[in-house]
Amino acid sequence: MKPIGIVRKVDQLGRIVLPKSLRKRYEMNEGDPVEILVQGEHIILERYRPRCIFCSSADGVKEFKERHICSECLAGMERLKQKS
Repeated sequence: MKPIGIVRKVDQLGRIVLPKSLRKRYEMNEGDPVEILVQGEHIILERYRPRCIFCSSADGVKEFKERHICSECLAGMERLKQKS
């Protein structure tokens, strides 16, 4: 990830404004969920994508009873059910 040199101040409520050029480039719209990640001394903002509760994959994830599970883990569960 290459720094692009945009500086913003944090307001009294701890908010920052993402510049319109970044929102447009990364297709972020008002109301879109954003995930805040911390890696060492870095704070990373990422568009939120649901992840599997078992393996943390974001590929092929579906919601079931307010939880997220990927197709691979679901297939593994189905194999376990067939064995019993």
